[in-house]
Amino acid sequence: MTPARAVRVVVRYTFVCAVLGFFTLPLLWLAFAPFDRDPSIAASLPQFTLHNFRELLDNEQALRSLRNSLVLAAGTGGIVVTLAAAAAYALSRVRLPGRDGLLYALLLLSSIVTGTAAMVPLFNLAYELDLIDSQLGVILVLSGGLLPSAIFILKDFTDTTPRSYEESARVFGASPLQIVAHIVVPLIRPGLATIAVWSVAQVWGNFLIPFLLLRSPEKSPAAVVMYTFYTEGGQPDLALISTFSLLYSLPVVVMFLFVSSRYGFRFHGGIKH
Repeated sequence: MTPARAVRVVVRYTFVCAVLGFFTLPLLWLAFAPFDRDPSIAASLPQFTLHNFRELLDNEQALRSLRNSLVLAAGTGGIVVTLAAAAAYALSRVRLPGRDGLLYALLLLSSIVTGTAAMVPLFNLAYELDLIDSQLGVILVLSGGLLPSAIFILKDFTDTTPRSYEESARVFGASPLQIVAHIVVPLIRPGLATIAVWSVAQVWGNFLIPFLLLRSPEKSPAAVVMYTFYTEGGQPDLALISTFSLLYSLPVVVMFLFVSSRYGFRFHGGIKH
């Protein structure tokens, strides 16, 4: 190996180690700080204690916010998966003029006009529909923002399912609803699982929309309540924040690992080629 190549290798691995350290240190802090008697900003070996978890369990607002996050995530995930599956199946099977152009236009507009950019008209719409301070209003707004991308992804799964399966079932007298429920849905189950995890993760970490649309503290999700954890002196309560952050991240991680082990997030349908 020439000296110039050795220098390039050293620089490359140094850069990779620096990037890994940049992303690893926050994770180490998240893993150690909840068990530390006196957590600080720096990541260090903890003086082991479970006192932080006891304080969190005594905080009614923190536990209620986790339940609110579950409600928002489950409601949005259910709407997105159901409507996206129906729309993707219709777009895959029905030949409509300008179908692909419409699909790409929806995807493009949803990427350009994000929830943040459209927050003023969305707020006005929610106000006119009396959905301010309503979890249903937050679920509908979040679902509308996620649907175009979900439809686009699920259409690829639906396109890979053979129509011959549906035609055979139709010959034996199966209704359209039975065909969708017993043939199409099992075949695109990996796609449905992917969309479910993706939509739940998007809702779980969303701060702006619940913050603007929800007025009552008892309806706020965990992403909003986390910003209220301060001590009496006005300093961030690192013990409560770190412990709450650890519990807050677990549901999405567990859901991701379960679906990944079950389906592997393969981006094709259930037919093996």
